[in-house]
Amino acid sequence: MLDQILALYGIMPSGAKVQTFGDGLINHTWKIETPSSAYIVQKVNQAVFNKPFDIDENLSILKQYLDVHHPDYLFVAPLADLSGSSLVHNEDGYFRIFPFIEGSHSLNVLEKPEEASEAAKQFGRFSHILSEFDAPKLNITLPDFHNLSLRYEQFLNALNHASYLRKEKAEVSIMYILEHNDIVETFKHIADTKEIPLRVIHHDTKINNVLFDKENHGLCIIDLDTVMPGYFISDVGDMMRTYLSPANEEETDMSRIKVRSDFFKSIYQGYMSEMGNTLTETEKGYFIYAGKFLIYMQAIRFLTDYLQNDIYYGARYEDHNLNRAVNQLTLLQRYFESENEFIDLTRPR
Repeated sequence: MLDQILALYGIMPSGAKVQTFGDGLINHTWKIETPSSAYIVQKVNQAVFNKPFDIDENLSILKQYLDVHHPDYLFVAPLADLSGSSLVHNEDGYFRIFPFIEGSHSLNVLEKPEEASEAAKQFGRFSHILSEFDAPKLNITLPDFHNLSLRYEQFLNALNHASYLRKEKAEVSIMYILEHNDIVETFKHIADTKEIPLRVIHHDTKINNVLFDKENHGLCIIDLDTVMPGYFISDVGDMMRTYLSPANEEETDMSRIKVRSDFFKSIYQGYMSEMGNTLTETEKGYFIYAGKFLIYMQAIRFLTDYLQNDIYYGARYEDHNLNRAVNQLTLLQRYFESENEFIDLTRPR
């Protein structure tokens, strides 16, 4: 399969070293090493991204813009094949090839606040240098991906149709979500009033979507399929959700779920070092809300799937998605408990 793809790019398969690459859960990824160069090959997951050419078009117009306005920015765009196409299609699916960034590495676990700062700086820089780009020109690659109003409606619908047993098991989590639906009302206000602008947002700011150099300084961001118009709270919120706690969303020992205030400070300082002069004053007022928004939404998504018998995420064991929801709601509670400290950390000095 890969031999055919490589040939379209003029890469000789013979002598090439091929290995699966990375820990991504969506696209299939391989690293290809030839005597002269190294590449990353990806097969687009059409079950998630059902319009691959929309992604390709987004990356193309962003590259054109950055080549003109920010030519020194490291934007890892797909390479063109011998016919000039950056997305190729055959009977096995859709594929693209990226250059491998020599000397780079990614992290799967955040261990130091400095790493959080570097990552936040990279996501902030990306939105900053594209702040003059007309974000609505981009295709929506995942419709309603961070539409909290819709996610809440889906939760209520799942609740109405769930089995008695699952509702009984999830009763505490269900009540917690219902009690905090003010988070949804705030999002509705943001969307309805349009008081903060749409920007070019990555939408998936987990740490392994950042490339670091050998000194662990941030180089650039990768996995750009989710780049589309959105609110800055999506990127900031996802960093809060995935960077603040030393325990990830699979942890079942809830005592291990904590909020590290020094990591919050690092996210704030790193992101604002790039976006501080770009965000409006109204946006800055929603910085802390961003964490509530994303953590709450992910809890809703896990619990909705549990109530619907695990049809979206699947479950590796009984009550898997319920445990994930409890995990995220525990993180949300820890976030609430730290809010006064967050306010102090973001107060202008």
